[in-house]
Amino acid sequence: MTNPTRRAVLAGLAAAPLLPMTASAGGHLKYPVDMAAMAFAPQILNMTKGDYVVFSNSDRAQHTATARDGSFDTGRLKQGQSAEIRMTQAGSFDYVCEFHPSMVGRIVVS
Repeated sequence: MTNPTRRAVLAGLAAAPLLPMTASAGGHLKYPVDMAAMAFAPQILNMTKGDYVVFSNSDRAQHTATARDGSFDTGRLKQGQSAEIRMTQAGSFDYVCEFHPSMVGRIVVS
């Protein structure tokens, strides 16, 4: 593979969105968000109405994913726990960890 071709392939991969984790029984997609190193990863998630977000805590500390508008809340998640949230309305939803206010994220639903 030539350098220009290789660069184009690598640039395309870098620009590609993260792939959803799985599909639900109803055909809706499930997108993973990891709580690790006192951050949400990915910090911004784009998805389609009706799909799910699966928040998983990899940290030793407890975390939440709590929407600032009150539309969702995972509750307290200990290390190794996860919570699944279905996004049923279009819009932009900012969220935070109630225990660690510097942990913030956004879900954009179209």
